[in-house]
Amino acid sequence: MVGRLANKVALVTGAGSGIGLESSILFAQEGANVVLVDINLDAAEKTAKIIASKYPNVRTIATKADVGKEADVKAAVDKAVQEFGRLDVMFNNAGIMHPKDDDALTTEEHIWDLTMQINLKGVWWGCKYAILAMRNNPTDESKGLHTGGSIINTASFVAILGAATPQLAYTASKGGVLAMSRELAVVHAREGIRVNSLCPGPLKTPLLMDFLDTPEKKERRLVHVPMGRFGEAIEIAKAALFLASDDSSYVTGADFTVDGGITSAYVTPIGNPVLPPPTSLAV
Repeated sequence: MVGRLANKVALVTGAGSGIGLESSILFAQEGANVVLVDINLDAAEKTAKIIASKYPNVRTIATKADVGKEADVKAAVDKAVQEFGRLDVMFNNAGIMHPKDDDALTTEEHIWDLTMQINLKGVWWGCKYAILAMRNNPTDESKGLHTGGSIINTASFVAILGAATPQLAYTASKGGVLAMSRELAVVHAREGIRVNSLCPGPLKTPLLMDFLDTPEKKERRLVHVPMGRFGEAIEIAKAALFLASDDSSYVTGADFTVDGGITSAYVTPIGNPVLPPPTSLAV
């Protein structure tokens, strides 16, 4: 069976944990060579070891980069092209949620600037250098490869919904990711470069669990989720795989919500059991 990303090259930022970790493993399972980018090199290297143990027929590169620095983002993309000759998938996934991010009255300017630097400007740079690389992709008809590629940008359900538990800088940065992704999708559509956003709902990942550091904070979120549970990183990774693959060849400029129904809810069900994640999620 040929994987959905066979012979393709993917770069994943934030590859050392959470969505980035699960997506990197899943992309490799589907045949991609993966460039694993993280500000924590040890975490990226651990992901590389997991992939090597499971899928020895694909290649990985673990590299350190701060996506808040343009030179680091460019260097990571350049490394992918130098090592593999092309870039087919760019997953701009790395992001932060600062514990001191609050509302318009109390969020400090340096927290705002840091959040925008990582979550919005970092995605812009990732898109910029991925587009430049994808424009130069060689065509290999024998392998079914074509010019262009797929760019996936991690946004959030809070880019669509307002919240009474404010995280203003984070929310604003993710709203910017949605708007930027739509515009880039339109501008570059006829180059064969697709740009889509992923909008995860509340997830059981370190990023959110560290932010929701009390049972009361967790319940405050879950009461609004129709499914009654936090999502799993692998559930977002499977959505990213769809957007990365040719299965989504007619999808661009989309805001892909994977959120347990939260953005569709006015009120949530009462009295229904809360089901655990399906056991088939493991890969």
